[in-house]
Amino acid sequence: MVVVRTERTEDCESVRRVNELAFGQPNEADLVDALRANAHPYISLVATVDDKVIGHIFFSPVTVESEEAAFTAMGLAPMAVLPTHQNQGVGSRLVREGLKECHRLGHDIVVVLGHPNFYPRFGFVPANSKGLRCEYDVPDEVFMVTELKPEALAGRQGLVKYHPAFGE
Repeated sequence: MVVVRTERTEDCESVRRVNELAFGQPNEADLVDALRANAHPYISLVATVDDKVIGHIFFSPVTVESEEAAFTAMGLAPMAVLPTHQNQGVGSRLVREGLKECHRLGHDIVVVLGHPNFYPRFGFVPANSKGLRCEYDVPDEVFMVTELKPEALAGRQGLVKYHPAFGE
């Protein structure tokens, strides 16, 4: 049975391993370490089976800037599941639980750079349809946003800027 819970200090090495194996490189694991140390507040959840970490999701603050104002939202990145447990609903559970936790903590807007066939099932839509642009040059269909409170983006727009750790 899969259990989703808040990451604990003792999970850090397992989280690193999950990200390295899921992505086939250390970049995302390094990003998680950097965000954990420097981005606040953050939300870090793990999926476990028999107390072994099999999946991980991370949310950190992003800034949305326009000529009129700036505001903070949350960015979902990265999300990783061990290859042996992919396509079994673990990632979906992590996203659902992560969005619930974001909402519970008062974060009403979440952006993601991700697969356009996966994230819309959780309410994500192309961010440009809501007046948001990404600081990175990415196709419109992979930069998405969801409003966890109706009309959270009403009258707001701008350029989404991620934590500097994403650029390293």
